[in-house]
Amino acid sequence: MPATEDGGDSPVDDPKIHMVDARTLRGLAHPLRLRLLSALREFGPATASGLADRLGESSGATSYHLRQLAAYGFVEDDPERGKGRERWWRAVHMGTAFNSGRFMSHPDPEVRGAVGVVLHEIATTHAQELNTWLGTMHEWPEEWRRGWDVSDFKVRLTPDLSSELIGKIHDLIESYRGRVPEGAEGSANVRSHVHFFPRPAE
Repeated sequence: MPATEDGGDSPVDDPKIHMVDARTLRGLAHPLRLRLLSALREFGPATASGLADRLGESSGATSYHLRQLAAYGFVEDDPERGKGRERWWRAVHMGTAFNSGRFMSHPDPEVRGAVGVVLHEIATTHAQELNTWLGTMHEWPEEWRRGWDVSDFKVRLTPDLSSELIGKIHDLIESYRGRVPEGAEGSANVRSHVHFFPRPAE
C-alpha cells in the first residue's frame, strides 16, 4: 500500500508526490525529520530556527536533519527568502508515498525497520492531531464544531474490496481539493485520517 501523510492505497502518479524507494526511505525514517517535513508542507518555507521554535527542538538538531532531508530530495533551499546567512527551506513535494506492504517484506532488515519507524510515527502524529483538536474544539466557531467527525466502521471485505474502497475514499477527498481558494473567509485546512486494517475474528 502506498502510505502518505494523508493516507493512501492506490498507485500514485503525480509529480507533486514523492514516491519513496528503499534508499530514500532510510533518509525519512526519523521522527524529527518526519515532523520537519510535515511542518514545511503545512505551514510553508521556514528557517531551521523557526522550525526549532515551532517544534520545541534545538536549531542545531533541526538544521542537521533538514540537511539530511535535502540530501534525500525531500526539502531544498528557498533562495527567494534567504537573506545573508539566513537559510530558508521548503518542501520539494506536496506529499510522500511508498509501498509499505512491499517494504515490510523487504529482504533487508534495515528497510523493514525504516518503514516501521515511518508508519508508527505517522500513527502517533494522527493521534496527536486528533487529541489536539479535541482539546481545542471549544476555541473554534460553532460551525466548525458541527463540521467535524470521528467515526469507525466494521465491514467484512476481501483484500481486493478493501483496496477498492480505499481508492474510492481517496478519490472523493481529492474531488474536494481546490474548491475553496486559499485564505477564503471561514475556511480552514481540514485534516483527514484514513485507517484501514483487518481485525482477528476472535
